[in-house]
Amino acid sequence: MPMKRFAIAAAALSAVGLSVSSASAQTAAAPFELGMASFFAAEMAGRRTANGETCDPATLTAAHRTLPFGTRLRVTNPANGKSVVVRINDRGPFARGRVIDLSKAAAAEIGLVQRGHGRVELHRLDSES
Repeated sequence: MPMKRFAIAAAALSAVGLSVSSASAQTAAAPFELGMASFFAAEMAGRRTANGETCDPATLTAAHRTLPFGTRLRVTNPANGKSVVVRINDRGPFARGRVIDLSKAAAAEIGLVQRGHGRVELHRLDSES
């Protein structure tokens, strides 16, 4: 019944030149995680990550405590609207209150390098299967 009312309301608005869409279509997918991000120290460069890769601060990678290696995330800084896509290749962060550790390149893309940390939204890009 509610969908029928929506359709009738949409038709009425359309008749006067206005458009309407469902709320789910208007809003972007909600982030699956919110919290503080930091970027890993320069001393990590050249060391092995938890998945065996060499840590390279110039790549768009990140550390997360539980997501599978290879998972791609869109990390957004809500303070400035900038976002970057990273790939999980390490475990961490181990600092209290942090949800993700970014490479320096990823942190620079979203404007976190100067402060060293900041609030972020994480959106998973890969399927959860």
